[in-house]
Amino acid sequence: MGRRYAIYDVFTEKPLEGNPLAVVFDAEDLSEAAMQAIAQEFNLSETVFIQRSGNATQLVRLRIFTPLHELPFAGHPTVGAAVAIAEALYGDTEKPLDLMQVLEQKVGPVRTAVRLRPGRATFAEFDLPRKPSRLDARFDRQAIADALSLKATQIGFENHVISFWSAGVPFVVVPLHDIGAVAAVEFDPQRWEQLAPLAEGRLAAAYLYCRGGINHTARFHARMFAPEMGITEDPATGAAVAALSGAIHLFDELVDGHHPILVEQGVEMGRPSFIHLHLDITGGKIATARIGGHAVKIAEGELAV
Repeated sequence: MGRRYAIYDVFTEKPLEGNPLAVVFDAEDLSEAAMQAIAQEFNLSETVFIQRSGNATQLVRLRIFTPLHELPFAGHPTVGAAVAIAEALYGDTEKPLDLMQVLEQKVGPVRTAVRLRPGRATFAEFDLPRKPSRLDARFDRQAIADALSLKATQIGFENHVISFWSAGVPFVVVPLHDIGAVAAVEFDPQRWEQLAPLAEGRLAAAYLYCRGGINHTARFHARMFAPEMGITEDPATGAAVAALSGAIHLFDELVDGHHPILVEQGVEMGRPSFIHLHLDITGGKIATARIGGHAVKIAEGELAV
């Protein structure tokens, strides 16, 4: 008997857009080496393995792998897994259904909410298991511009400067002048590996952003490159948006209250993705933060391993 899997496109309501994700069910008997090999076989930016949780308060345990190594946390596998689990349990519902799940990850328990709507793509969102924290690093703007094949003058806008953040996975967050600059990037992984800082045991990935978007509802437009993860470019990166939320809060000086922010990514790859970020600011600090998006199943089958 094979092992069930499904492929979901995440952070989109349209098939063949967003960020593809492999979801492997009933994976508790798989070794770490086997999960890594299966992730390499799928060769997507991430593959998530669903296991039974040893904690009665948590629905399942997730293990998340890139083609090269395991991650403690990632956004699009969290959204995709939450949707996959809900649809496996209640996908044939004829009425709207709202669910709460707690998904165990290496970063800690992740609280998720799922909205099932008949005839529509399922939406899921999760509370950030860790708030973004700014990490200490110094950056040479010209060196980063060279790694992106840009002019140094194309880096930065308003008071946004290069900064280093993590909410579970570290990213160098690089503001670019406009969408034209973002589109013009030609990423050099060798140059990046020479200048990127290390944090939490891994080389930081590059998250590039500017204000505005191709979609008129988007507040920010972004691209992500992670050679250390084996990802040439990623169509949608929830963990990077979690890191970006720290930069947005700091540089935009968000006032107390609720701030809904839509981030678009993957446009240059032909895989437009829309990541919903919600920040609640209290006393000048991030009180709560949530990331969400839609996901659509495009394939399913069985693994013969």
